[in-house]
Parts: sequence; structure tokens; C-alpha cells
Amino acid sequence: MPNKIPMRQCLGCREMKPKKELIRVVKSPEGEISLDFKGKKNGRGAYICPCPECLRRATKSRALERAFSAQIPEEIYARLNEEMEAGE
Repeated sequence: MPNKIPMRQCLGCREMKPKKELIRVVKSPEGEISLDFKGKKNGRGAYICPCPECLRRATKSRALERAFSAQIPEEIYARLNEEMEAGE
């Protein structure tokens, strides 16, 4: 029997995709928001596809703010954008 692949929904395109294909954004118990590429950090996670279009949609719809019930610093969006451009 094959192993079950964990699926998560992208905040930009709203599609269900395998967890390993997505970038995890984490809000730690202390309230710090950061990127988690290993998927091991403690805290509430939200997922986004590694494509600039999904990041643009999530930014426009304020999906990360709603997911964490907190303001997201511009540095997080800038870092996400840099990581996506580096990955292409």
C-alpha cells in the first residue's frame, strides 16, 4: 500500500497540492512571521506555491493576513518574492 501524500491548499491559486511542492510561511507562538523551507518550525503554517503569480494573488487578497489574524511585514513579501525568483 503506497504512503499517503499530505496535501495543502495554496493561498494564491486555492489549489490542493502536495505539501513538499509548497513554501510554508509560519507564525511562531511568539508572533514572529518567517519562511520555513524544511517544514519543521513550530507554529501556525500557511502554504503558497513557489510562483510569483500565486504570491501576487495572495498579497492582493490579503490571504496571509487572514490566515494568521495579524499584519504581515513587507519584508516577508519581499523575501518570498526573492526566493521565488531565485528558484526559477
